[in-house]
Amino acid sequence: MARQGYSGDMTPASTPDPDPANASDADWLRLDRQICFSLHAASRAFNGVYRVILRDLGLTYPQYLVMLVLWEHGELPVKKLGEHLRLDSGTLSPLLKRLEAAGLVIRERSVRDERSVEVRLTGEGTAMRERAAGVPRRIVEATGFDLDEIRALRSRLDELTTALDAAGAENE
Repeated sequence: MARQGYSGDMTPASTPDPDPANASDADWLRLDRQICFSLHAASRAFNGVYRVILRDLGLTYPQYLVMLVLWEHGELPVKKLGEHLRLDSGTLSPLLKRLEAAGLVIRERSVRDERSVEVRLTGEGTAMRERAAGVPRRIVEATGFDLDEIRALRSRLDELTTALDAAGAENE
């Protein structure tokens, strides 16, 4: 099946951004003016690149994110793992079940609090870290950005996330 590509430029040079003072509602409602769509398109493109790169590890992108957190932090309660990943337990549980079936993690009830489930890496899950070490470099290469550009973009996206979290909290 052919994958639809993203041409890159959401705003053609022939259609400049509207002047806020003179823009009509129709100008602002164009798909190519939506930051959310640009982020969505970039996310889908990243997922496509990760799908290819992670195939050798036998991981999906969400599973890779779980492994990253566990490689960084070690054993964690499911709730804490979800906080790191910004995922609820309903989304995280099926991921963990598949990682456990693959022999990469173990889920066990906490001895300190039986309501809590702890997740830890198996030996195979820990060993996979070495095989995954080249993934970030391959992703950077796929972007065509240098490391300073990557850091600046990540910083701006973190600022955007913080601002949107605050705006969402204000509107609740």
